[in-house]
Amino acid sequence: MFPILHIGPLAVQAAGLFVLASIYIGMTLTEKRAAHSGLNSASLDNLILLALFGFLAGGRLSFALTHWDSFRASPLDIFSVNASLFDLAGGLAAGLIVALIYGQRKGLAFWPTLDALTPFFATVLVGLGLSHLASGSAFGRETSLPWAVELFGAKRHPSQVYEVALALFILSLVGMRRPLPVAGAQFLTFVAWTAGARLFLEAFRGDSTLIFGGLRLGQILAWVVLAVAFLALTRLQSTQKSAH
Repeated sequence: MFPILHIGPLAVQAAGLFVLASIYIGMTLTEKRAAHSGLNSASLDNLILLALFGFLAGGRLSFALTHWDSFRASPLDIFSVNASLFDLAGGLAAGLIVALIYGQRKGLAFWPTLDALTPFFATVLVGLGLSHLASGSAFGRETSLPWAVELFGAKRHPSQVYEVALALFILSLVGMRRPLPVAGAQFLTFVAWTAGARLFLEAFRGDSTLIFGGLRLGQILAWVVLAVAFLALTRLQSTQKSAH
């Protein structure tokens, strides 16, 4: 793994750099998609940036509120660059709320907007996979296969490589294609493929959360997301047929 990249005299955290690069590339692809979809690219850029701000601020505030005793003694720690002081669920909720409020105020159509943002989501997935590869997080379970990697004192599945490969496949298959005739179908197809990839990846992860005596929480959630995506796709297609 390569957590630090040395660029001349600078030492840069590779994981964060990959995520930032994927956000930039994703926004560029979204701007091109907006031009073909008749959407305002500036509004989509603002939507992404505001949602990211809401994600970062909401995740940190949520963590601070749930660990208030720790922050009471040193309130300025809320501005710490320590990424572990973050509540992912709280950040996602805040980012989603900000995006919905902005989209409603700007009159952005729900499904066409999600279709236009699909290249952004798919590109960020690649960036997250690369960040896991750089940091060594999301590591694989132990294996004796010849392509195993040495990590944390054991031979393990290169689960991060699997993740990057699947993310690139989804980006090329769904994220880079033109919007489908039914509004929302491209985004939901992306969600379905992503959930399917998570089902596969969790089988090789060595850090999965286990519940109910050994069931992988990530796979359970992926099954739920996959079912919801298929149901929503079926509903959209039936609505489209009835409209004609």
